[in-house]
Amino acid sequence: MAEQGKGACLVVGAGDGVGAAVARAFAREGLIVCMTRRERHLKELQALAAEITEAGGRAEAYGVDARDEAQMVALFARIEAEVAQLDVVVFNIGANVRFSVTDTTSRVYTKVWEMAAFAGFLTGREAARVMRPRGRGTVIFTGATASLRGRADFSAFAGAKHALRALAQSLAREMGPEGIHVAHVVVDGMIDGTFARTNFADTAERLARGEIVEPAEIARAYVYLHGQARCAWTHEMDLRPWREVW
Repeated sequence: MAEQGKGACLVVGAGDGVGAAVARAFAREGLIVCMTRRERHLKELQALAAEITEAGGRAEAYGVDARDEAQMVALFARIEAEVAQLDVVVFNIGANVRFSVTDTTSRVYTKVWEMAAFAGFLTGREAARVMRPRGRGTVIFTGATASLRGRADFSAFAGAKHALRALAQSLAREMGPEGIHVAHVVVDGMIDGTFARTNFADTAERLARGEIVEPAEIARAYVYLHGQARCAWTHEMDLRPWREVW
């Protein structure tokens, strides 16, 4: 049975970087955190849930494919029925790949679009369905440099991220007047995490100089967005290191 008097935060795509930091941040704010990754990553997600619980919060882990409509519909229904009413929904699936356009197969393009755009649509739609009757809630979409401009070799990623940004704009215009805050956050720069530390030997040094985005700082911005008064909502926020060329 859903817990009374306490809201929930759903993080779709709670990986080891931004997603995990966002989950920890909202748990510290007193929300029950629900997190998803695909089934093959469920053990890592359960470990994160245990960490949050040990720190005094409450967290639930779900093995869900965010591209699957039936799974997403069932996820929202389960959280609302068994955990708590959703106050915050964060869509955080990246799907960043790099291919020359001539090496980008239709399968690659479609898969990237499904992960970064279609899954975002399903998340936003289901969030609207549960939040609209209550007239409140926050929906945040994680964007990237590719949300604003395409680069060589990133046709699939840029196309999907442009689509996600357009979705966020449409949802904000439709749901904002009904009391639901929709925000899109452009993270323009390298983010500290497994990918950065695996591929760039100087990641730790660049992080110490403030040249790489810390996931905890992104999470702090998300908490800020959720706490904004409705008389001064931010729809789009961009976050980048001070040395980033833009």
